[in-house]
Amino acid sequence: MNEKIEEICAEIRMLVERAFEKNLTEGILLSGGLDTSILAAVAAKHKQLRLKAFTCAFQGAPAPDVEHALLMAKKLNLPHYLHFFTEDELYKAARSVIKVLRVFDPMEVRNSSTIYIGLNFAKNNGVQSVMTGDALDELMAGYPWLFKLNEKELELELQKIWDTMFFSSVYVGKAIGVEVKTPYLDPEFKEFAMKLSVKHKVREERGIKWGKWIMRKAFEDILPAEIAWRRKDPIEVGSGTTTLPNFFSTKISDSEFEEKKKKYLEIDKVTIRDKEQLFYYEIYREEIGVPHPKDPMGKICPQCNSNVPEKLNFCRTCGAFPV
Repeated sequence: MNEKIEEICAEIRMLVERAFEKNLTEGILLSGGLDTSILAAVAAKHKQLRLKAFTCAFQGAPAPDVEHALLMAKKLNLPHYLHFFTEDELYKAARSVIKVLRVFDPMEVRNSSTIYIGLNFAKNNGVQSVMTGDALDELMAGYPWLFKLNEKELELELQKIWDTMFFSSVYVGKAIGVEVKTPYLDPEFKEFAMKLSVKHKVREERGIKWGKWIMRKAFEDILPAEIAWRRKDPIEVGSGTTTLPNFFSTKISDSEFEEKKKKYLEIDKVTIRDKEQLFYYEIYREEIGVPHPKDPMGKICPQCNSNVPEKLNFCRTCGAFPV
């Protein structure tokens, strides 16, 4: 590394350490991805804390988070709690998530249901406060779809993301009585990350383009290589819930889907895209009602009639994209 990069990396390590100390908790949701592994590595330096690590995955599904989280917990000698949740447990979590977040977007429900189960699992093991890796992807350009943008486009896209950042873990935690802390949203770290050049966020290494490049460089000597240079996996991939569409395909017949899809379009003016979304929408309809705009003059989703913030190009309620 050149001298300038080393200076940035040193500052990042200092800021993450400081952010961690300001957000001390009893537990961490450990996915074995870069974001939570950095926090776990910092936690391991505070041996008096004995931070408990919690990892959850869908029973019987491929879940790469398990392998990576086990690796990190063993390396750092952290107390590690692993839970494989069942289909029934996931359905119950989905209902709670839909009620709390007021959404029926399949990806949001899938991801947040895993978070819900993880936070509940932590609570059931005596933990009242949990740390998450939220916001590092947003601040440091971790999402693969950002990699194809040029520098100016990336700067503009990140600004949009920062203006509309939303983390379901905080709301889910409040609903079940677990305090969720997000060190990467510490004002000092957040300000630094926002001012940092995008050249240090998305960059090629070993012939591959990486997001959060500077974070990887800052901690590559502390983390195992397979963690520091692990690709970005959404929660649904890491936890195995990406297999859910196949579950719903067997639970809802084609004829039932087509009948209900037509019914909800005619009666509610809501477009249902697939069987998984149909399952979630029926819960949403039962718990919350038919979606409608609170501001008829504002931006409205063409698929579910919910309001959409002006700066968003997707609907948080149903997941429609682009809007």
